[in-house]
Amino acid sequence: MPRILIVEDEMKIARFIELELAHEGYEVAVSGDGRSGLEKVAAWKPDLIVLDLMLPRLSGIEVCRRVRQERDTPIIMLTAKDDVSDKVMGLDMGADDYMTKPFAIEELLARIRVLLKRRARAGGGAEGGVLRAGLLTLDTRSYAVAYGDTPISLTKKEFDLLRYLMERQGQVVTRDALLNDVWGYEYAGDTNIVDVYIRYLRTKIDEKTGVKYLHTVRGVGYMLRHEE
Repeated sequence: MPRILIVEDEMKIARFIELELAHEGYEVAVSGDGRSGLEKVAAWKPDLIVLDLMLPRLSGIEVCRRVRQERDTPIIMLTAKDDVSDKVMGLDMGADDYMTKPFAIEELLARIRVLLKRRARAGGGAEGGVLRAGLLTLDTRSYAVAYGDTPISLTKKEFDLLRYLMERQGQVVTRDALLNDVWGYEYAGDTNIVDVYIRYLRTKIDEKTGVKYLHTVRGVGYMLRHEE
């Protein structure tokens, strides 16, 4: 039975989510502030965290950052804000998904199922947990990326995007597929966020190594293949 931790200071919202998750068969715990939430993560080791952005004692962003230093537990961030900069900040700190209040509980449940399924099959398809494209390597266990002996520092979302593309080397992947599978939900707005993160990867990988890995297929999407 998967364990889900809710870190939310609005108790009515927390209780509502708790009851719905319990009804779905999950084991649920609730923390009302960031510091106690972080302590609960360490002690209880949840399989997924539903994390509010605005929390007393320790912000959701800071909780997310500290969790990511220790573990890869899926995190869905909740916020009353609908600002793109807040979304990007949350994703850069390591959140796997993002929902703006108010939200439909059915959508939250669907996103939780997606992330738990992805976690369950994590590591599949990589020999010894390592994906390779030429001299570029990605270790799915240690979250390490390198070109030859040179480490490449990526954010959690950059890592997830690169991993997805490396698992599909030589295949064209649409923006919609990237939004659904990497960001974890049906994105109703502009797909520009995919282009932004592809640009981040090109800056950190293609430009630094001098090898073209990330290719644009106009009108379709992106493909990863290496050209020495």
